[in-house]
Amino acid sequence: MSEQTSTDLPYGRGREIVFDTETTGLDPDQGHRIIELGAIELIDRLPTGKYFHSFLDPGPEHIELHEAVTRITGYTIDKVRGEPAFKDVVADFMAFVGDSRLIAHNADFDRKFVNSELKRAGEFELHITRFVDTLRIARAKFPGSPATLDALCKRFEVSLAARATHGALIDSELLAEVYLHLLGGRERKLGLDGEPAPAPATLGNITFNARPRPEPLPLLTAEEAAAHKAFIDAQKGEMLWERQWAREAARSG
Repeated sequence: MSEQTSTDLPYGRGREIVFDTETTGLDPDQGHRIIELGAIELIDRLPTGKYFHSFLDPGPEHIELHEAVTRITGYTIDKVRGEPAFKDVVADFMAFVGDSRLIAHNADFDRKFVNSELKRAGEFELHITRFVDTLRIARAKFPGSPATLDALCKRFEVSLAARATHGALIDSELLAEVYLHLLGGRERKLGLDGEPAPAPATLGNITFNARPRPEPLPLLTAEEAAAHKAFIDAQKGEMLWERQWAREAARSG
């Protein structure tokens, strides 16, 4: 089974987890650690309001964060010093994740860090097939265009007003909305109005999602219907198909 990177993902695939990490550096193989972990729950691609979030102390061996991390997040080591270690929250995190599919932007980066922390904690690592990379989906969907989370938020008009700097939970919330747009656009609403998601329909081997019009098309008034009938009646014998019918009748007679 290969990692799913296609944009052709069916609607309504049950429970998924959108998540993000902030880290002390760029490479877990160099001893860098997770300092923030945020995740939100989706059901049938819609956020439920349930989430997991924790800052994490990377340990005394880390006396500072990578300068790029501080620049992007605004965090310093003092922000996370004294927070729980990953091993102290791993049970809660894994219970929240369960067996759901995991959605991340540049998923290879986050997967490597999470698996590094799981290995340190003596837990089983998460298999690559559980991850969906929205960065790969975006690059396939918009080749040659910027595919950062910020760029996709601007493309899909997802507001960045609530985010002064990057953070794991707020970025997960933004990514959940971007993910929805990547898989179908604005017509797949976030379900905040309680409207159920449309059931998929099929036409031959094509699957699509039909949804009712927001408002029904207006019907003709009685006056408009009468005027239309009068116009048609006035054209009796002049319609092209009536002339064709007359010629066919003459030939057959």
